[in-house]
Amino acid sequence: MTELTSGPSDPRRRDAFGAGGSGDTSGFGGLVVPAAELGSTPRPYGVAALDDIHDTLERAFDGLGDAVERSIVDRDELTLHIRREQLLAVAQILRDDPGLRFELLSSLSGADYLDDPTGRRLHSVYHLLSMTHRRRVRLEVSVTAEDPVVPSVTGVWPTADWHERETYDFFGIIYEGHHSLTRIMMPDDWEGFPQRKDYPLGGVPVDYKGGQVPPPDARRSYA
Repeated sequence: MTELTSGPSDPRRRDAFGAGGSGDTSGFGGLVVPAAELGSTPRPYGVAALDDIHDTLERAFDGLGDAVERSIVDRDELTLHIRREQLLAVAQILRDDPGLRFELLSSLSGADYLDDPTGRRLHSVYHLLSMTHRRRVRLEVSVTAEDPVVPSVTGVWPTADWHERETYDFFGIIYEGHHSLTRIMMPDDWEGFPQRKDYPLGGVPVDYKGGQVPPPDARRSYA
């Protein structure tokens, strides 16, 4: 059997925990993943509510180029990729404009796209809900691991408080202006950010008779 190898430019996914040469034991070994499309979805979107959101922001910013890098519509959901410097301005308009009224930030999470071609691998993702108009929209802000700073939106949506702490805890995104950006899940002295893709997976000590959990690739042999 020919062993599949994969690297940063190879779209084939490896077996679970990085195992190789064992066949498709995980259900995705050797699967070819198409390259991500980085362009915006052409207008009109075909969903009036999504076009309304885009048009309102376009009027507010006299064109979206300075605020929105790209806008993606998939499965009738709109994702706006916001420039970091304009996040708070966009957030204020989305909350306060009478035609938008996204009053609630329902969740905020992180993502790590390790091989992002732009180099901005860390994404802060915001899910917003307009209870007035019964609409949803998603925002994304991307930053590098070397400069992982994003403005805190707690002044616009207080519900972002613990969400920003959790995303900082797991991904190391620093929310500038947060009143108490401390770890919320991991111990205060924990080193590193466990949900980054390059975070080590094994060797975690446990409090049970001096035992230690071995690295994932040492727990089971696929040979």
